[in-house]
Amino acid sequence: MRGPFCARLSYAQAIEFLYSLRWFGAKFGLENTQALAKLCGDPQDSLRFIHVAGTNGKGSTCAMLESIYRNAGLRVGLFTSPHLVQFGERIQVNRQQISQSEIVRLVKEMQPLMATFPRDHHPTFFEVVTVLALRHFAEQNCDLVIWETGLGGRLDATNIVRPLASVITNIQYDHQKWLGNTLEQIAYEKAGIIKAGMPCISGATEPEAIKVIRETAASQSSPLTLVTLAQTHEAPLADLALPLLGEHQRMNAAVAVATVRVLQASLPVREATVSRGLQNVSWPGRMQVVQTPEGRTIVLDGAHNIAGARSLVDTMRTAFPEREPTLIFGVLADKDVSEICNVLAPISKRIHVTPVESERSAPTDFVAQACRAANPAVSVHEHSNLKAALARTEADRFVLITGSLYLIGEALEAMGAQKGGVERLLNEWSAPASPP
Repeated sequence: MRGPFCARLSYAQAIEFLYSLRWFGAKFGLENTQALAKLCGDPQDSLRFIHVAGTNGKGSTCAMLESIYRNAGLRVGLFTSPHLVQFGERIQVNRQQISQSEIVRLVKEMQPLMATFPRDHHPTFFEVVTVLALRHFAEQNCDLVIWETGLGGRLDATNIVRPLASVITNIQYDHQKWLGNTLEQIAYEKAGIIKAGMPCISGATEPEAIKVIRETAASQSSPLTLVTLAQTHEAPLADLALPLLGEHQRMNAAVAVATVRVLQASLPVREATVSRGLQNVSWPGRMQVVQTPEGRTIVLDGAHNIAGARSLVDTMRTAFPEREPTLIFGVLADKDVSEICNVLAPISKRIHVTPVESERSAPTDFVAQACRAANPAVSVHEHSNLKAALARTEADRFVLITGSLYLIGEALEAMGAQKGGVERLLNEWSAPASPP
């Protein structure tokens, strides 16, 4: 029996069942998702989507698009990953998380469908959650769904939909093990979400990536809009204060604005509504600044790759030009740990390294060694967990917590923002060598 499968299912059992799907790992390909969606009546056929891929910023861009269209009066579904603390963050309608009772009902209804698949072709966690989300959005009669890819695009489970527009935020190095070792290869996978005759909007800046996106769009007869940095200085962004800090977020906003303009004919939105949506956007864990009652400043940012780390450093220097943060840092082993440390360590007053709650966490001794090599003048301390690192830095007035988004979720929960417990572990999709 694959996880709890019973007539009466509690929320804890539903989460346990979803967690049990980790044994099936992560697979590329659309066959399972299409088959499971068909068994559920192909809910995607009744929905309209904006499909968003990219190396960095896709979640922020999704949040901006959701806020704009919700402020325009639409009922908007939002599908993103990973979640920071609670599983329901992944599936929201008008920024209300799917309820625990809905999760229980949908898992219970889908369990018999999953049981029809042979074990060696069983749907993965992400495939199941993708179809679960489609069912929820269809049942909620969403006018529009902002639909974020999980990993890559071409063979990602989310790519079973035909969107109104495909959005590619940018192309940088990340997940090379799965997406390829060159920007061209990575761009090819991301550009796989471009659909025949449907527009594509991209904020990619690397020439190698733009070439691939252009070629793919042309092959699909997809009208292509390339967004440049200059557009961050045009209306409505020129005089607009965004809640999300950093020039990289202004670029994400420019991509969102360009998308809205491309879709004006089918989804009309007034300029004032675009501005209001951007001004009201919320996206935790991305340059999130927390002021504590004790007067401490804690910045949380999921800078989990080199490009993200560089954007973080640029933003820190702009937003806090005279301050050196104490760094709490944890990262996954499949990242370019040394290069990320080369970016972050020089701006740090002292560094506290902690493991991430993941089977894929980079060893703290390796991370600490990389930090010392990047900044020999700074003291580097290793901790067994985030709780210990937070306790050690209680007296520090300015703290930056960064690295994996999983670490950010753990920090938010530790700071009392939300309670998730085992739900955070649902982000752990890597399968062990052999199933139990």
